[in-house]
Amino acid sequence: MSFKKKDNQLYYNPIRRAILNHTLIEPGDKVAIGLSGGKDSSSLLYFLDTIAKQQRLGFSFEIVPISLDMGFEGVDLQPLRAFCQRLGYDLEVVPTKIAEVVFDIRKEQSPCSLCAKLRRGILYNKARELGCNKVALGHHLDDAIETYFMNFLFHGKLNSFEPKSYLSKTEVTLIRPLLYIPEQEIIRFVKREELPIVFNPCPADKKTKREEIKGFVENIAKTYPDVRQKFLMGMEQGTAADFWPLKK
Repeated sequence: MSFKKKDNQLYYNPIRRAILNHTLIEPGDKVAIGLSGGKDSSSLLYFLDTIAKQQRLGFSFEIVPISLDMGFEGVDLQPLRAFCQRLGYDLEVVPTKIAEVVFDIRKEQSPCSLCAKLRRGILYNKARELGCNKVALGHHLDDAIETYFMNFLFHGKLNSFEPKSYLSKTEVTLIRPLLYIPEQEIIRFVKREELPIVFNPCPADKKTKREEIKGFVENIAKTYPDVRQKFLMGMEQGTAADFWPLKK
């Protein structure tokens, strides 16, 4: 794996800016990274690992990769384990029965909400058990835009998810260091660096309302190519109270 100087502008500078703007990572933090096997979380581990080892923030912090075994048949996490080992980490795999609960027991017609709730709860509890005070997820700029339009179109709310949220039940803080990076840049990086992608056998994959909104945003971007940068400007210029819901 290698990166060129250009990557500092496309990846590390926006990540560093997001971290510093929102105080996502602080000296001595122990950060759990939720690895789903997808491009976003694998990229997040790679980026934060580089930032930590090169002390690009000017201080030290720890990283703990965690992956949930959802209970689907035919999922091979070995490429993810090997990737973590190559970077110097042991992947913590948590066995779950989420697939059984969501699809067999509850037979959810719209399974994503329940699935996400179960995944987050297990991930946060495991992170706390391992002594982590923060959990990093791989949500990027496009995720923030899509969430904004989903909240607007389906709930009549003008906000997106927060860069940082303290979760009082588990006493960990959720952070999103990739918030300033467009999805297309992550796709490009993953292909060039050949980061591992684990097949997702979920029957609801690519069949959700979020996929519809993703297409909606892509169509807007054809007419207004700078929509992502304008959205980013809006996030940086507005206050948290203006843009993100207040949570405790």
